[in-house]
Amino acid sequence: MQLRPDALDAHLNKPLAGLYVVTSDEHLLALEAADKIRRAARAQGVTERDVLVVERSFRWSELLAASQSQSLFGERKLIELRIPTGKPGKDGSQALQDYAGAPNPDNVTLITLPKLDWATQKAAWVASLQQHGVYIDIPLVERAQLPAWLGARLATQKQSAERASLDFIADRVEGNLLAAHQEIQKLALLYPEGPLSFEQIHDAVLNVARYDVFKLNEAMLSGDAARLVRMLEGLKGEGEALPLVLWAVAEEIRTLLKLKAGVAAGRPLGQLTKEHRIWGPRERLVEPALRRLKLATLEDALQEAAQIDKMVKGLRAKAYAGDAWDALLQLALKIARG
Repeated sequence: MQLRPDALDAHLNKPLAGLYVVTSDEHLLALEAADKIRRAARAQGVTERDVLVVERSFRWSELLAASQSQSLFGERKLIELRIPTGKPGKDGSQALQDYAGAPNPDNVTLITLPKLDWATQKAAWVASLQQHGVYIDIPLVERAQLPAWLGARLATQKQSAERASLDFIADRVEGNLLAAHQEIQKLALLYPEGPLSFEQIHDAVLNVARYDVFKLNEAMLSGDAARLVRMLEGLKGEGEALPLVLWAVAEEIRTLLKLKAGVAAGRPLGQLTKEHRIWGPRERLVEPALRRLKLATLEDALQEAAQIDKMVKGLRAKAYAGDAWDALLQLALKIARG
């Protein structure tokens, strides 16, 4: 039978089935589902465990041997079969059909697969697994669903956040659920239960080795030239990757250019900042920066960023002949001073 992922917890409170199949490209969710099945198996007296990985040298007779072999103490066994490619081949297809049709009642089998393509989903071996086992197909968490997913994860640790904060985390993790999971766990360690402010989440999520790189935009937007110089010199001294720093500066210039062009076209700034996901302290700094900067200045700055990128890559840049870090500093100061 097919089981929805959100129904797994309730299912595992009952006596276990003999066969489980977990298929997904969301590695975190697949791992969590498999862990739940393992814990339930241990709780129900399945104490031994065999792990088989289908690789090039794998022999399908190993699966049957694992199922038939008995423990010295006669204990029940969990057999895990991992098929990383999702392609068992001709021999494997037949072996899986035979295995699913005649399970050993003393064992529990857990088969893990990646997300199967449309053609593979129609294969006879997949149909056999769905007929004889509990089949759990975990879909991808799309970008539009990620804030709600993050909110639900926060709720499990008795914390909450507003939608803007959840969107901020979603943007930073770029759809990587493992990274998102780590950020949520970090918030539980840093802050007590209850609502979290945007500032708390902002500081926690960016409190990593490259934290200062992402604070460069605040220095540029606020026009704080002295702070900007200190930050760039510090990053250079610490051996920060120049391409990353250039990317951060160029992205800010590109965003400012889009905002400036939108305002010039008569669009409200508030609407534009929402579209470009600008929140918190940065949102308050954008309006005065746009008043200070001309459209032509931003266009020139973006071209300069492209020239510096050529310098970083060792290509000849027509506008510069010196050090790329110095050129980047002058570019950032141009934005800070307007």
